[in-house]
Amino acid sequence: MKQKLKYCRKPGCNLLLPVFLLCFFSVSVYAQENYPLGSRPAALANTYVMESDIWSVSHNQAGLGDYHKFALGFHHENRYVIEEYSLHAIALTLPVKAATFGLSYTYFGYSAYNESKIGIAYGRNFGDKISAGIQLNYHYEYISGDYQSRHALTVEGGIQYKPLSNMRIGVHVFNPTRAQLSPVNLDTLTTCLRAGLSYSPIEKFWMGVETEKSINYEMRFKSGIEYEVIKGLNLRTGIITAPFQNTFGLGFKISRISGDVAFSHHQTLGFTPHFSMQIELK
Repeated sequence: MKQKLKYCRKPGCNLLLPVFLLCFFSVSVYAQENYPLGSRPAALANTYVMESDIWSVSHNQAGLGDYHKFALGFHHENRYVIEEYSLHAIALTLPVKAATFGLSYTYFGYSAYNESKIGIAYGRNFGDKISAGIQLNYHYEYISGDYQSRHALTVEGGIQYKPLSNMRIGVHVFNPTRAQLSPVNLDTLTTCLRAGLSYSPIEKFWMGVETEKSINYEMRFKSGIEYEVIKGLNLRTGIITAPFQNTFGLGFKISRISGDVAFSHHQTLGFTPHFSMQIELK
């Protein structure tokens, strides 16, 4: 009989499952030092390296070159509905002539163990078809007790190319310098390369494909589709390999405010809900 994964509520083991999940996912699912942000991306299986919006601060800073809006975004996800395994993020974009600056803050974990990341990004256009961007990050890892906190500086960046008005190509690299967490146990943060393409054959339909390769992990393939049911309301779904996951969600936009809800499903660990809200301030 198939057993469901349950969270232990006893005092002696309330840290056991979060620690297990952290170890499991750090080596098998996510590039844990660069959590993907945004519920629209989550619903599309994070097939997003070619897109342009406020969450380009997480997926590809080149997208900021086409996002000329002063905007504020909030993101939250509760992985496997376990409080200690939650992710919170905030992002801000500020356009300046042909370029856009981005600022982001990400917090993962809880009081006994957490990871945080602060990023400062810059993206701009080079003509009508090409944009590029770069971001500098500060990472901080905290473990309670006698463990020493660790930190690191990383860089990431990418380019985007628009061969057609309805087609976009994106390439992004995270941590090409192989930065390490210091001062103790000098673990090297993941280096990850992503490349993808999106295409809109008709105005209300979007589809994209992407491949992702972290230096020590198996290559992953992702794809997503989006359809605008009525004006301002979009339905989305996607799939990811290695390991297999399926995603789905919806998004709405009313004037300058937009919100997105998504769910991703892991075959062993279950569902993760995601929620984001974006406000265009100007």
